[in-house]
Amino acid sequence: MLISVSVLGVVLALLVGGGLWFLSERYAGNVERVSAVFDDLDEEARPAAVTPAEEAGEKPLTFLLVGSDTRATADEGVAVGGRSDAIMVARFSADRRHAQLISIPRDSWVDIPGHGKNKINAAYAFGGPTLLIQTIEQLTEVRIDHYVAIDFQGIIQVTDDLGGVDVVVADTTSNGPYTFPAGVNHLNGDQARWYLGQRYGLPGGDFDRVRRQQQYLQAMFGKMLSSDTFTNPGRMDAALLAVTSAVAVDDGLGNADMLALAYSLRGLSLETLDFFTAPVLGTGTEGAASVVYLDQVSADRMWAYLRSDSLSQNAAEFRDQALPDVPR
Repeated sequence: MLISVSVLGVVLALLVGGGLWFLSERYAGNVERVSAVFDDLDEEARPAAVTPAEEAGEKPLTFLLVGSDTRATADEGVAVGGRSDAIMVARFSADRRHAQLISIPRDSWVDIPGHGKNKINAAYAFGGPTLLIQTIEQLTEVRIDHYVAIDFQGIIQVTDDLGGVDVVVADTTSNGPYTFPAGVNHLNGDQARWYLGQRYGLPGGDFDRVRRQQQYLQAMFGKMLSSDTFTNPGRMDAALLAVTSAVAVDDGLGNADMLALAYSLRGLSLETLDFFTAPVLGTGTEGAASVVYLDQVSADRMWAYLRSDSLSQNAAEFRDQALPDVPR
């Protein structure tokens, strides 16, 4: 969703005028809706809405992005018994010129309301997006404004419509039918699915997987904004249709809201998009499960910066805790 609204913003900046209805129906109208995501949340127990540190005419917006290979229909919201393969908090700053995307390892050992301690992705299985939002808000004290489900199977089509994307890996690895040699790899859609899905056989396990997800989003975003894509209307149209068909959003974000947000993000670029990972103390086991222990002290500082819309200005503080630039 972070990618789709940003690219739509660029398109809107070029076509504002007679094309708004067409864009709304063709692209925003192509996005599925997930109903009643926020209806059962106790409003009094939720974090307060954020007041930006500086007047910018808008307030920051925070999305919970959940990636899965088994996205359910819009009415179900989550596959029964399924668990999320990727969990990310995406924040658009009040001035809409900066964005931060924070990955939370899916094996993070956290408190899940009503279920005790468990891996964070278990919240998705226990209670769908509503319980996951409640868990994230309790963990971070950051209010989630909207929910986005990303179908990784749909990403295959996006990759192919873009003519493939380039990623860089540090060490040669294999997964399924493919080997990814060290260095630059040009991935088609099916290769991207295996690349993003690999977890075992990577030195950093799920940490390498998280970094691959972040790196791939950067590569896909860059390819969508490249001159090769913009000078090929057919490719751009196919990519936008594929992106919008690969996501579902909560029903509180209507077509007009989505287009307005997209237009407000027309100044966002790769240079103003920062990637983070929730600070981690280390790994261990709970029963038979391998888990990730979050560094609550450092994480509290990160979430506080996010709440005050100042994480970008304090990014250097978390540089030593970041995942490697080149995943394995």
